[in-house]
Amino acid sequence: MPRKFWIPIVAIAALAVLGGGGAYVYYFSGLRTAPPTLALASPSASAGAATTTGGTWAITTGSLAGYRVKEQFVGQSSTHEAVARTSDVTGQASITKSGTTYELASATVTVQLGNLASVDQVAGYNVTNRDRIVQGSLRVSSFPTAVFVAQPVALPAGVESGQAVNVTVPGQLTIHGVTKDVTASLQLRVSGTTAQIAGTIATNMTDFGISPPNIGFTTVQPAVTIEVSLNLAQGA
Repeated sequence: MPRKFWIPIVAIAALAVLGGGGAYVYYFSGLRTAPPTLALASPSASAGAATTTGGTWAITTGSLAGYRVKEQFVGQSSTHEAVARTSDVTGQASITKSGTTYELASATVTVQLGNLASVDQVAGYNVTNRDRIVQGSLRVSSFPTAVFVAQPVALPAGVESGQAVNVTVPGQLTIHGVTKDVTASLQLRVSGTTAQIAGTIATNMTDFGISPPNIGFTTVQPAVTIEVSLNLAQGA
C-alpha cells in the first residue's frame, strides 16, 4: 500500500486507542482557552471614596466563586487549565475600627458546589462532561458546600479612602467534610456602602481527601486554585 495511504490509517488507529473524538481534540488541537483569574472590576467613573468601612457587609448578586486545575493529556507537553465557576455564593464580613486602623473581624463565604459549571473551552469537546465527574469526586450529595471562615486581620491603610488594597487573610476551609488551615490572597476596594473582594486560595485536593480524577487519556494535577469575585453591600 502506498505510503500516502497508510499514514492516515495509522493516525486513525492511534486515535481509537486514545479514546476517540475527545482524544482527537485534546491531542491534535491547540484551540483551548481558559478565562483569566477573577479580579476586581474597574471602578466606575461615578464610584465614590469609602465613607466608612465599619459594620457588617453581606455578599450580594453578581458574586462568583470557582476553581482552576491543570489537566495533562497523554502525549502532550503542555497542560490545559480547567476552570469552573458558580454564582451561588453567600456569606458576610464584619469590619471594625480601632482608632485609625480597620480590621476584618470575621468573614464567612459559603459556595454551593453542585452548581459549579465549567467555563473553559476546548474546540469540539463538551467540557460540561467534566462537571459530573467533579461532583462525584467532591461527593456533593453528602458535602454540598465549601466554606471559608476568615481569621481576624488588620486591613492596610488606604481602604478607608476607597483605594484597592492587598491583604493576606488566614482562615479555615472546609471541603468534602475536611477542614484545613489556608491563606487567601485578596484585593479589597470599598466605595461608599458597597465593596468588592477578589482573590485566590492555593491548596491541594488531596489535603481534603479528594483523589485527582484520572480519566483514561487525561490526568488531573492535585494542585487547585480557588478563586472568588465578591460583591458586598453594607448592612444588606
